[in-house]
Amino acid sequence: MKLLSVVIPCYNSSEYMGKCIRSVLEAGERVEIIIVDDGSSDDTLSIANQYATEYPNIVKAIHQENGGHGSAVNTGLENATGLYFKVVDSDDCLGKNAIKEVMELLKSFDNSNQEIDMLITNFLYDKQGVKHKKVMSYNHAMPKNRIFGWDEMKLGVSQYLLMHSVIYRTEVLRESGMVLPKHTFYVDNIYVFQPLPFVKKMYYMDVVLYKYFIGREDQSVNEKVMIGRLDMQYKVTRLMLDAYMSTDDKEVNCDKTMVHYFDMMMCVSSILSILSNSKQRLEDKKKLWEELKIKNPKLYKRVRFTPLGITMNLPGKVGRGFSVLGYRVTQKIFGFN
Repeated sequence: MKLLSVVIPCYNSSEYMGKCIRSVLEAGERVEIIIVDDGSSDDTLSIANQYATEYPNIVKAIHQENGGHGSAVNTGLENATGLYFKVVDSDDCLGKNAIKEVMELLKSFDNSNQEIDMLITNFLYDKQGVKHKKVMSYNHAMPKNRIFGWDEMKLGVSQYLLMHSVIYRTEVLRESGMVLPKHTFYVDNIYVFQPLPFVKKMYYMDVVLYKYFIGREDQSVNEKVMIGRLDMQYKVTRLMLDAYMSTDDKEVNCDKTMVHYFDMMMCVSSILSILSNSKQRLEDKKKLWEELKIKNPKLYKRVRFTPLGITMNLPGKVGRGFSVLGYRVTQKIFGFN
C-alpha cells in the first residue's frame, strides 16, 4: 500500500519539473507520484511519460485538458491511492533528507496502526536573488514529535498553515467535500482552509520539507500578476467565507485558526486593491468588506478590528499610504511575493 500520494500539477513545466519529480522520488517505493499535465503545449507530457516508464511502480502520468491548478489537484485526489496526500508545485521541490524523515514517520504510524489527520512541517522561501533564504517554522506554535489536538494549537500572529506546510490524510480531504474551482488561481488557500474542521489529530515535525521558489516574472504570486488577477483573489476569498460558514461545530482553536487565515485573505485582497491605484478596485474592496458584514456580522467584527483589518481600512489617501508602508515592511521581513 502506498503511504503518500504526491500530486504535481504541471502546465508548460518542462524546464524545471524534473528537479521537482526527482526530489519526491527520494521518498522511496511507498510514495505515489501523480504528475498531472494540465493541457501543456511544451514537452511536459513527454517528460511525465518518461518518468512513468522509468518508475512504473511509483509514477503515474495523467493528461487532461487545461483546467488550471485546482483542476489538476482535483484530478490528483481522484486518482490517489496513498493514505496521505501532498501537493507539490512543479517549480518547487522537497528537501532530500526531510522527505525521508517524513516517510519514516508515516511508516511508524502505519506499523502501529495509528493515523493522523494532518502532518505539519516547515517550509522555505527560496526567493531568486536573495542570499539568505527565509525558513517559516512552527516552533512555539504547537508541540513537536507527538500527536496533539486543536487545544494545543497556538499559531503566532505571522504564522499560517499553508499548502507548503501540510500533508493531509487523503480521506480527510475527501470527507471535507473539497472540489477546487477550475481556471482559478490562488486555490491553494481553499485547499488548506476547507478541510480544517475535519482534522482532529495533528503532528508537527520540525524539518524543512518544502522549498517554495519565488522569482519568475510570470509566477502567480508575482505582485503585478496578482493585481492583474484580483477578481480571482476576490473569488477565492468569497469561497473561503462560504466554506467557513458551512460548518458550525468547529473546535475553538480550529475556529481561531480559520479566522486568522481568513483575516490574512481579506488583508491580501485589500492591499492588492490599494496597490492597483484603481478607483474601481477600491470600490471592489469596499464591496468585499460590506458583503462580509452582511453575510456574517460576527466574523466581520472578528477580522475588521484586528491589526490587519484596521491597517487595511485606514481612511483616505494618507491612510492607504500607511497601509502600503506596513505591507512593504512585512514583505521585506518575510520575503513573500
